Amino acid sequence: MPTPVPPETARPPAPRGDLALLGVAVLAVSTSGPLIRYAAAPALAIAMWRNALALPVLAIPAWRARRPDRREARLIALSGVFLAAHFATWVPSLSYTSVASSVALVATQPVWAALIARARGEHVHREVWIGIGVALVGVLVLSGVDLSISPRALFGDLLAMVGGALAAAYVSVGSEVRRSVGTAVYTTGCYGVASALLLLACLVSGRPIAGFSTATWLAIAALVVGPQLLGHTLVNTVLRSITATAVSVAILFEVVGATVIAALWFGETPPLAAIPAGLLIFSGIIVVIRAGRRRPVEGAPLG
Repeated sequence: MPTPVPPETARPPAPRGDLALLGVAVLAVSTSGPLIRYAAAPALAIAMWRNALALPVLAIPAWRARRPDRREARLIALSGVFLAAHFATWVPSLSYTSVASSVALVATQPVWAALIARARGEHVHREVWIGIGVALVGVLVLSGVDLSISPRALFGDLLAMVGGALAAAYVSVGSEVRRSVGTAVYTTGCYGVASALLLLACLVSGRPIAGFSTATWLAIAALVVGPQLLGHTLVNTVLRSITATAVSVAILFEVVGATVIAALWFGETPPLAAIPAGLLIFSGIIVVIRAGRRRPVEGAPLG
């Protein structure tokens, strides 16, 4: 889970060990899309278990921390609502469109975070608008490519893009509450709310939450250990020595990693026409992140 961080200051060169940890983190989050695609379970159930199974690990340090007040608790709950909605849209998108398209579109989260900041009355630098424009051109090109493949793929693209917007809302709310609430307390409450809502969605829609194959349970466990805990935990760790901008840009390589893993695992390669679109999205997001380097980072991609 991406954690908002303070504005950057000058730092000495990052230790090689932290650079290696960042590489492991990128690899871990890159497995998210392929693992979801592999798991033979309903999307809502995958999302629910991914959040619920992380709770026992997080609850131990959270138990010893300061309890949030009412305002903080409301913000944590709201963040959990947005997180549940993010997973409820992005995870199903992988059943309709390619891993490459889905991960690229959900990675537009920093673009949506900038638009949310502007809607809240914050100043948005001119370079940010340029980056947003470049990324949106890439989105339009990618959508056109996927529409030529099938309307089903375009629907998956829409779900992934909505998932990116909801992730930005989740992180924007989280950046507010994280000013006074520790990571363990925040993530435990947020994941708990998300798990409960996703469980309710499974029950109401009649989606099974158990009875899956051993391979599927292993994939869900890998989602918890990899992207949900290991990936984002290491991201938070390396922020002690690597700037937030550098970390955010590095995590964008999740798009590349997920595409390579999907190609090797499923033989799923994006059409050549989608590559320029991906590069436009990638370039636009980098511009947005770098233009926001003087303010808190609120848009590291959420996988």
